[in-house]
Amino acid sequence: MVDYESDDDGAKASHFSLRGFLIRDWPYFAMLALALVGVARTSIARGSMTNYWIVVAPFFAVICVITRWRDVEGKAPHWRLIKTVAFHWLAVLVATYLVFVSDVKQMMSSDASALVLLTVLALGTFTAGVHVAAWRICVVGVVLALAVPAIAWLDQATLLLLLVAIALVAIFVLYFMYKRQDQEF
Repeated sequence: MVDYESDDDGAKASHFSLRGFLIRDWPYFAMLALALVGVARTSIARGSMTNYWIVVAPFFAVICVITRWRDVEGKAPHWRLIKTVAFHWLAVLVATYLVFVSDVKQMMSSDASALVLLTVLALGTFTAGVHVAAWRICVVGVVLALAVPAIAWLDQATLLLLLVAIALVAIFVLYFMYKRQDQEF
């Protein structure tokens, strides 16, 4: 049975500091950043992205192993952890590769394939967090999953957002022009 990740960092846990938070949780932010950069690059340069996703999955696997390594005692449990994580991420790699198979690639736009890859990565990350009992990795998976509809909505609503931004800037400019005019009189 796997013990759940300990959040007890001793006396340091009682004082929140941004620096400590970033030092402790940098791997999870790196996971998010790599996934979102991959989605952006897949939308733009689809052809060369297979290698990027093939490198990202093992990086995620290493983070999963490192997260649980100190909580597992003994050589056999360490090897079991490595084997479980390796097979898990190998399955994610196969699913990712299937998106890039030529027949599938021709059926989807680059934006759609980027969102499919993000969905596969989100599911893989969440289930990896469940396998290694690391709630922070599960949270990364949930954030990646929530990014899928958000990115799709942003892609659809770009013109709407641009119009809202222009309207807000116009209101802002008019407000300050009005305030400046009141101050002159």
